[in-house]
Amino acid sequence: MIFVDRVIILFMSTESKKAVYAGSFDPITNGHIDIVKRALSLFDEVYIVIAVSAAKKAMISKENRQKLLEDIFKDEPRVKIDLWDGLLVDYVEKNSIDAIVRGLRPTGDFEFEFQMASMNRKLSQKCETVFFMTGENLYYISSSLVKEVHSHGGDIAPFVPYQINDFLKKA
Repeated sequence: MIFVDRVIILFMSTESKKAVYAGSFDPITNGHIDIVKRALSLFDEVYIVIAVSAAKKAMISKENRQKLLEDIFKDEPRVKIDLWDGLLVDYVEKNSIDAIVRGLRPTGDFEFEFQMASMNRKLSQKCETVFFMTGENLYYISSSLVKEVHSHGGDIAPFVPYQINDFLKKA
């Protein structure tokens, strides 16, 4: 985790700062988009990394998720989209990333996120994690709930970018 004194040092540097925001993004939600936009206020580049897990059955293929994210962020050159199926700390080191970005909802995320940040830090001392509190109007949104609503024919338009809504309507 980054504490205030480390944040000041991190952002006083004249070097370009990069962050990675990893997740399954199946599908990406407006809550995820909010975290990316806020991360861009602190970092010069944000890499959105679609974590590929063979154990999870995806609703949207990794290739389609990548295409959709590229379309969603086509007007933001500071956002890079990538796929990764290894340890996030290896991606961080390979790409000279400065920080891992994570969102926190007031729904019990902290314990899991703290454990993951601690493990990443143990695996690589270079791994700093920056937490963003989810916007108060988006905290209840999750990919799992969006999938559940969609599977029952509910309207997911208020919870996802229009590209995701349009794609899922056609699927």
